[in-house]
Amino acid sequence: MLFALFISVGASAQNKHSKTSRFPSYKGLIMAGYQGWHNTPEDGAGRGWGHYLQRGQFGPGNLKIDIWPTVNEYEKVYKTPFSLADGSPAYLPSDHDVSTTDVRFKWMKEYHLDGVFLQRFVGNTRRRNPAVRNHFLKVMGDALDASRKYGRAVGIMYDLSGMRDSADVPVLIDDWKNLVDSMKVTSRGNNQTYIYHNGKPLVVIWGVGFGDGRSYTTKSVSKFVDFLQNDPVYGGCAIMLGVPTYWRELGRDTEKNPALHDLIRKADLIHPWTIGRYGTEAAYQAYAEVQRGDFDWCKQNKVGYVPTVFPGFSWHNLNPGAKFDQIPRNRGRFFWMQLSNAIKQGAGQIYVAMYDEVDEGTAIMKVSGNPPVGPSPFVKFEEGIPNDYYLYLAGYAGDVLKKKRALPPSIPLPKNGVKSK
Repeated sequence: MLFALFISVGASAQNKHSKTSRFPSYKGLIMAGYQGWHNTPEDGAGRGWGHYLQRGQFGPGNLKIDIWPTVNEYEKVYKTPFSLADGSPAYLPSDHDVSTTDVRFKWMKEYHLDGVFLQRFVGNTRRRNPAVRNHFLKVMGDALDASRKYGRAVGIMYDLSGMRDSADVPVLIDDWKNLVDSMKVTSRGNNQTYIYHNGKPLVVIWGVGFGDGRSYTTKSVSKFVDFLQNDPVYGGCAIMLGVPTYWRELGRDTEKNPALHDLIRKADLIHPWTIGRYGTEAAYQAYAEVQRGDFDWCKQNKVGYVPTVFPGFSWHNLNPGAKFDQIPRNRGRFFWMQLSNAIKQGAGQIYVAMYDEVDEGTAIMKVSGNPPVGPSPFVKFEEGIPNDYYLYLAGYAGDVLKKKRALPPSIPLPKNGVKSK
């Protein structure tokens, strides 16, 4: 009887993940972060101008985005109170529409971007926020379908911003269980598109070890990592940690806690967050020395290293006191400088921040060269730079990672050159 009970318990504790994936390793891939957080009042989500607007009345002079998305390829777009230079109304897409997700994954395939990590903020997982929670589950479901349709990789990235220390560890655990059980994110067969690494489903935890007074601790993060690695049913996962730029030295942006290094050694991969840490070629060269040391530390400690690259930065409409176009794109040279140097230093995989982040001006997806006019300024690509150039550069770097192309001596140009589009 006791033996039979033991067998029954063992059977019920079987791990729920498929054995492998169409993407069995992050190595050789270039992935981007995907927010999927923009809504419009008519999209059915019940979130109004979600994430296009911070507060108040949406309109000229009051919105959150610094880059206006291009809209000509979307099946559904929505009229806004903004106007273009010719007086015609300006339109925006909603991430709640399946057609929005579909076209963005189609672009990934066309430009050789391997896939995206879907952002999961703690506040978006809590069951007491049904409209928010349901929206992000809808976007995730659409992304899983589109990833199969276009052969792109997807993964989950938990962003711990806003986490309430140990009180939210059960929330995160409950969310992962729900994604595995209800969304079946990791159990769609051995040809599924969920990204694996070291033979295990890869889960990213971003915001680990930052020294900016966050309310959660490395100890609480460790509890979530332990669950993802060791739970007999929902665990067995590979872990990538999003850490501060100066994590290795416990300097500048990092908490002064040696336990951070202990946690990093338990992970499979790390990706340091470098957005805003440099904005010129000279400043980047100084950071490149730090990155070289990071590569060496990770090699010695058998932790994979994922460089983070970004095309530029601007969040003036989100933070009106901030400088507009704070880190200019410089005709793609700023982006390519980071991509090419990471590859030269031996990067096996790369993370791009971000695919669709128009709020902070880091989006690599197609954006408009003809944004609205009026009191809200919008970043435009320089004259002659096509709206797909950053997708092109990211995909080119991905081809270099896969040894399909050689690293060129200078920034690559599309076949037809750099011209208006």
